[in-house]
Amino acid sequence: MAAMTLLVIGAGYSARAAIARLRSSHPDMAVIVTARTPEARALQAERGFEAHVLTEDGADEGLRAAARSASHLLVSAPPDKAGDPGLAALGEDLADNRTLAWIGYYSTIGVYTRSDGGWIDETAEVAGTNARLARRLEAEAGWRALAHKRDVPLAILRLAGIYGPGRSAFDKLRAGNARRIVKPGQVFNRVHVDDIAGITALAAERRLEGLFNVADGAPAPPQDVITHAAALLGVAPPPEIDFESADLSPMARSFYANNRKLSNAAICTALDYRFIHPDYRAGLAAILERERGAQHDD
Repeated sequence: MAAMTLLVIGAGYSARAAIARLRSSHPDMAVIVTARTPEARALQAERGFEAHVLTEDGADEGLRAAARSASHLLVSAPPDKAGDPGLAALGEDLADNRTLAWIGYYSTIGVYTRSDGGWIDETAEVAGTNARLARRLEAEAGWRALAHKRDVPLAILRLAGIYGPGRSAFDKLRAGNARRIVKPGQVFNRVHVDDIAGITALAAERRLEGLFNVADGAPAPPQDVITHAAALLGVAPPPEIDFESADLSPMARSFYANNRKLSNAAICTALDYRFIHPDYRAGLAAILERERGAQHDD
């Protein structure tokens, strides 16, 4: 069996975790990633990846060659005002790839329109309620079209609020910018980066096809997460702030306008997957344990 060759468009936080998880099972896997700048390319090279700069002007021949020969593709880069950067620069090369066996696309739960607190599965209505979300749905459609043209399985993974080591309520509390904004009835799901990595790796290995929510099974009020993280650190939580009087950016206010409870039943069934961190309490405890373990090693 030929070794896996993984092309990653946008090797950010979640994608790098997925790469690490796949490498643990496929040590011979070749990894090619994109970067936005030469500086970012150098950083990705330090991480052990073959890296190429992908800009609005296109891709170099090395990256195009990778697009024509990769066995697996993971798309993590979001669309910008010009559209999806991977489709624009590499769409023709990917269409010519005869070894491509799977495409994974990281999307967002933000495309769902339901905000009344009811449970949301993959059949729920979606809409581009702002320019950013409209571009996201256009990108999903573009990757569907490419996958259909090539007859390659595509898994669209709509991610909930991402957290993990270095990106959690602990970091906000330590930085002094955590806020407990209270909007009665507001809940939403999160997903730990470990679970994104585990699901992505299984999806790639099994060539999963379809649309799936990737979210923990325990939607909760955002202020509760801050309160619990503060208790774990042994510090006082920040004061509660009423949503109506909170000083929020338009993007942050639009986030609080939504009230979503995501079902993860489809992905759990499709992959026979059991979440490593089924709620924020388990996820935060694991982050703190990892931090303390690292301190002990030092």
